[in-house]
Amino acid sequence: MEYVSLGRGGPTVSAVGLGMWQAGGKAWGADVRDADCRKAMERAVDLGINLVDTAEAYGDGHSEQVMSRAIKDLGRDRVFIATKVGGWHLRADDVKKACAGSLKRLGVREIDLYQVHWPDPWSQVPLRETMKALEALHRAGRVRNIGVSNFAVRDLEEARSLLSRTDIRSNQVRYNMLQREVEAEVIPYCKREGIAILAWSPIGKGILTGKYHDGKRPTDRIRSDEDLFKAANLRAVTPLIRALRTIGRAHGKTPGQVALAWLRRHRNVVPIPGAKRPSQSQENADAAGWSLSARELRTLGAVLRRIRIDTF
Repeated sequence: MEYVSLGRGGPTVSAVGLGMWQAGGKAWGADVRDADCRKAMERAVDLGINLVDTAEAYGDGHSEQVMSRAIKDLGRDRVFIATKVGGWHLRADDVKKACAGSLKRLGVREIDLYQVHWPDPWSQVPLRETMKALEALHRAGRVRNIGVSNFAVRDLEEARSLLSRTDIRSNQVRYNMLQREVEAEVIPYCKREGIAILAWSPIGKGILTGKYHDGKRPTDRIRSDEDLFKAANLRAVTPLIRALRTIGRAHGKTPGQVALAWLRRHRNVVPIPGAKRPSQSQENADAAGWSLSARELRTLGAVLRRIRIDTF
C-alpha cells in the first residue's frame, strides 16, 4: 500500500481509503449484510488501508457500530477513524453530544478526523459556534484532526478563520471522472493551502466499474433515482468505460481501479470507495501503488471532453 500525508504536515494515511456508508443499513441493496461489511473493512485494513470513513448519519450511527466490531478485532492503532457530525447537530452543545455518541458507538476514546457533514441551511447555526465547539473537542483530546465535508472555498475560508489552535485538515467532496465540479475552485484552493481532499463517490457509485449499462441499472434506494444512471447517461459513458478497460488491460487493472488512479494523479486527493464485501476491498487496495502515464491521462482527458451527461 502507498501512503500519503493527510494535508500539509498531517498524519499518514493510505493513498486509498475505505468509505463505510454502505454499512448504514439496506439502502445500498438487500444484499448488504453487517457481517460482510465488517469483513470488508477487516480485509481492507489487512491490505494496508488505514483510513476508514463513516458518519453518524449513516443508518443513524449503525455504520459506526459495525466499524466498532472490526476495530475491536483489528486493534485501534491500525485504523485511522474519520467520522462526521450531522448537519442537524451543529449547535455547540449538540456537537459535543454528537461526538460523545460517535465515540461510544465506535468504542474508542478519540476520533482521528472529525468532519462537519452537510450543514443544514434551515437551522442557520453560525459557523463560528460549530468551529469553536470542534476546537474545544480538539483541545480536550477527543478529536485529533478537524475536517469538513462538501464545503465551497468561501465556507472553507470562513471555517479556517474561526480556528485559533489548529487548521482544517481535509475537505470531503464528491469527485469522480464524471462529476468534476470541485475542479473549478475547491481542488486548486486545497492544493495551494495544503488541505487534503477526500473524494467520496470516486467511481460514481459504481458506474465507472462498467458493471451497469442501458439494460442493467441498480435497483437499491441510493442509486435507483441517481441521475448518473439515467439510460441516456449510461449510453453516454460507454466510450469512457471502453477507454478505462483498454488502459486497465495494459496494467492488469479493472476500469474502477483506473478511475481511482485518475483521481490519485492529484497528490492531495485520497479516494474513499466503499466495499460491501472483502473482494471489493481487495480491488480498492489494488488501485494504489501504480500510476497512469502522461499519455494515458491525455487519452482519458480527450474522451472526457467529448462526454456530455445530464444530471439535472
